[in-house]
Amino acid sequence: MLKIGDKRLINGWAFYDWANSVYSLVISTAVFPLYYAAITKGKTVQFLGMDWDHPDTLYSYALSFSFLIVAFMSPILSGIADYTGSKKKFMKFFCALGSVSVMSLYFFDSVDTVWIGIVFTIFASIGFWSSIVFYNAYLPEVAKPEQQDRASAKGFIFGYAGSVILLIINLIMIQMPEVFGITSGMASRISFVMVGLWWIGFAQITFRRLPDDIYNRKPEKDYIWKGFKELKKVWNELRNYSNLKRFLISFFLLSIGVQTIILMAAIFGSSELELPTMNLIITILLVQIVAIIGAALFSRISEKYGNIKAIKITILTWMLVCFAAFMLDKSQENVAIYFYGLGGMLGLVQGAIQSLTRSTYSKLLPETEDHATYFSFYDVTEKIAIVLGTFVYGLLYSITDSMQWSVLSLAIFFLASFIVISTLKKTEHVH
Repeated sequence: MLKIGDKRLINGWAFYDWANSVYSLVISTAVFPLYYAAITKGKTVQFLGMDWDHPDTLYSYALSFSFLIVAFMSPILSGIADYTGSKKKFMKFFCALGSVSVMSLYFFDSVDTVWIGIVFTIFASIGFWSSIVFYNAYLPEVAKPEQQDRASAKGFIFGYAGSVILLIINLIMIQMPEVFGITSGMASRISFVMVGLWWIGFAQITFRRLPDDIYNRKPEKDYIWKGFKELKKVWNELRNYSNLKRFLISFFLLSIGVQTIILMAAIFGSSELELPTMNLIITILLVQIVAIIGAALFSRISEKYGNIKAIKITILTWMLVCFAAFMLDKSQENVAIYFYGLGGMLGLVQGAIQSLTRSTYSKLLPETEDHATYFSFYDVTEKIAIVLGTFVYGLLYSITDSMQWSVLSLAIFFLASFIVISTLKKTEHVH
């Protein structure tokens, strides 16, 4: 078995980002939201016996619901995984659920089958985010504290690189479908299948490298109830770690903004700014490429100036993104160029803030074997934040009929996050 800190173990762990990030990019951010917007544009959609005049609001609410499910499930699952030493089994299950659900989006081909798109969007989201709970929990078990910033950044860099490769392949199919003897819509649907196969296929490399249980725990018959007891114990322990508690509050507030912007950016460009699909795709690609640079750059900034200062810089940049997006209007001349600039700014801090918050939280953890249980709090914090963020975004859009106010409202959460994280005290590993 590979030992903690071994380069092959860290690379194997980080490679799961290469496998699963195609979901984040192609399904959550790029191809599927634009495909959904194209299918439902100007139409009233029926779902659960209700008529939806704003299909984008339905999509936003569906994402909120999926994150609510994950937020409810992950503390139970990770508590059980910690107590039985079965993180890898749970990670494998949710990886399979996510990839099969993504491939099922192939059958969403018209307004009449919107229910397929919505239902499997929910299942794919549950599969992806639940597997991430266990993936994140492995970080303290594969990398030493001084390696964790670099290891976390490496994962995001692998993820951005892999997802860009598949997205480019998908775009060639979608933009030149006649070369393949298919329609553009069929090319998008084939892309969903390719994402599922890529995800579950490359994940096998990670599963071969990761240890089953470095603490050699033996499962007991009542491990489900033990899982609940473990959760209660960790919840009580959190009260004794003021830095950890404050960091989680700050992380909650910034996640409302970060994840909502990532999830709704393509819909904003398509529906609010009415940009052509190609402009949106170019922007999304730009974000991914700049994010690789951003993740690497900020891992070094954190090494030199400290995690907290690096995170503060990213939060301030995210606030600028919100104000810049609010100022954009579809009637502006060269609005596409401004959107590219916004994408570049967003890309610089997108990978950085996700990478830094993950490694900072890992460093703040007390000495414990319950990594999955602690990371479940991190994960639940993020998911509840997304539920709130996507709900507020959808609600403000339905009230004002403009997404600009939705985006501006997110700046308030970034400001609150900045204030809270400024109260953190320096520690041995975090300063």
